[in-house]
Amino acid sequence: MKNRQGQSGVFLLEALIAILIFSLGILGMVAMGGTAIASQSDAQYRTEAANFASDIAAKIALNVDRANPASVAAFSHLPTIGGYCSFSGAVATNAVVLDWVDRVRGVVAGVPGLPGATSTSESVLVETGAAFNKVTVTVCWKPPSTSATPLAPWHRHVLVSYIN
Repeated sequence: MKNRQGQSGVFLLEALIAILIFSLGILGMVAMGGTAIASQSDAQYRTEAANFASDIAAKIALNVDRANPASVAAFSHLPTIGGYCSFSGAVATNAVVLDWVDRVRGVVAGVPGLPGATSTSESVLVETGAAFNKVTVTVCWKPPSTSATPLAPWHRHVLVSYIN
């Protein structure tokens, strides 16, 4: 009889511990769901950035004057890299590049653009050469979760293409 009284309340304690473990498991699953959604959004923006970079590289290759290979320099846009996603220099005057910058920023109807992208967060660096011209396209954006924070880190995609 004494043994039974010594164990009174143990079942209640076991039940409370089981509820605690179950609650922690549920909270962990909710946190994983949020992380999965954020990762999916990040992957989507990286894919869109790669598409934008490929698009301008293809347009440059199609619109360059083959009789004058140095004409590729006209596609240059903010070619000076001052730091991570910090560009300066001459703004492009080429309509193809200006339209591309507007589409990346999302100011063209029907094109969502990249979040946090500005007119100075994209760069097209053109290096002319004897055999090939090297075109480096850099696209920067800030995910929506960090767009409101001024010092939030930029996300960046760089594409290097050679055009003859």
